[in-house]
Amino acid sequence: MAEQDHQSPGHVGTRNRKLSIRAKIAFSSGSLEEAMVGAAGVATMVFYNQVLGVSAVLCGTAFLIASMVDAVSDPLIGTLSDNVHTRWGRRHPFMFAAAFPFALCFYLMYQPPSGLEEYQLFLWFTATMVGWRLAKTFYLIPHDALGAELTDDYNERTSIFGWNYIVGMLGGIALSFFTLYVIFPSTPDFDNGLLDGDRYALLATFGSLFILAAILLCTFLTADQIPYLHAKNKLADAVKRSYVHAVKHTWLNIKSLFTNRSYIGVCACWLILAVSGGVLGVMGTYAFIYVFEFSTEQIAVRSLVLLPGAFLALSFSAYLTKLFDKKLTVVFTIIAAAFLVGLPFTLRLVGWFPDNGSQWLLPAFFGIWVLGYIALPVVPIVIDSQLVDIADEHELNTGNRSEGLIFSIRTFAIKLTSGLGGLLGGFGLEIIGFPQNASVETLTPEVLNGLLFMHGPLYWIIVYAGLGFALLYNIDRHRHAEILSALEATRASKLSEEA
Repeated sequence: MAEQDHQSPGHVGTRNRKLSIRAKIAFSSGSLEEAMVGAAGVATMVFYNQVLGVSAVLCGTAFLIASMVDAVSDPLIGTLSDNVHTRWGRRHPFMFAAAFPFALCFYLMYQPPSGLEEYQLFLWFTATMVGWRLAKTFYLIPHDALGAELTDDYNERTSIFGWNYIVGMLGGIALSFFTLYVIFPSTPDFDNGLLDGDRYALLATFGSLFILAAILLCTFLTADQIPYLHAKNKLADAVKRSYVHAVKHTWLNIKSLFTNRSYIGVCACWLILAVSGGVLGVMGTYAFIYVFEFSTEQIAVRSLVLLPGAFLALSFSAYLTKLFDKKLTVVFTIIAAAFLVGLPFTLRLVGWFPDNGSQWLLPAFFGIWVLGYIALPVVPIVIDSQLVDIADEHELNTGNRSEGLIFSIRTFAIKLTSGLGGLLGGFGLEIIGFPQNASVETLTPEVLNGLLFMHGPLYWIIVYAGLGFALLYNIDRHRHAEILSALEATRASKLSEEA
């Protein structure tokens, strides 16, 4: 396979190339920054709300403001990276430029100046979150678009994004363990180390340095793929001719995508999944600490439930997509995974789960999650593969390669996970009356049941409400073969004209 990475980039056949394992790992190393952000994310809401004393509503508002900025910046950066051409390609200059601002804003978010009042802390939280998420946009959208450009092969795309997910998941497991065991260990003064404000300086320092290293590593390791990527876009030529003409072409580009049934279906499904996952990701720490009374070391066991899915995800995704194709694979795995992920919270809500302190509590909770997280990784892997197929259909319809714009929805969804999830979580805490500086002893059963409802029944409602959108996707294996055949003929014709 290694030889196929070095075919002439001008030959149409190279678009169906197989990639070496080395190339896939180089691309996948870019997911490690998200693994670090995810590992730190379990602490963010707790830090500002319970440690620093910022109200849950203000915390939720900070998440909302950041998401509003993302809604504008993500498609703009996606379009920009599709159409800015340099000797280093379309994607890599953005990835490199994002590294230092991303790391700096991450550090500052967990190290606010001392002596700030609540409203000042809210402004600091909002500004630093907007800053790192803008930097993340400059990195992650070009990175995802890079993965979409590496090959046209229908099955190889699932493999590429499967590797990306596996590396990110394994990195997330390791970093979650490190965060909870090393940075936030339980101590005699703090039964749960996440409530120890002095430990956040270590999180800020380690996390920012790790993010910087991960982004730079991926950027330089994938530089050898630049000659084999799509190098020219009709829209880029429009930019050279006139600004007004370029704006018109950009609008037509966006309009074409948002009248594409498959794209609408995938985007809506993915965004709804992100919101539901955000409720769990941002607020799950509250349930672990106050409902189930887990220590940070016990919470770290959550990372272990990801291991079977990490090792099985690639082969499981390939098997299911060959058996059911991509659309039904997404539908079936969402149904199974969501049910199992929300089940422990719902069982505790109705009184059918082991009590706190029972030797069966931890095995019962995470035993159910092991099964759920075997199926769950298949969903983002296959959705990423679907988005790349849509990029081919879009090129056939418009003549533009718009992976950056198309994958901006993926990046927006990832950030919406904490954004809208944090908003719903923050206002949810306010609705159920969750106090600041809470303790297990003072929380009422009504408040605890409110937390359980958010993580169980509410999670199911959000996920299954969006499931129908997945059925709108209409590019199967046969349709994709037709698209590729037409594209190859068009590309060959262009090459002949240029020659």
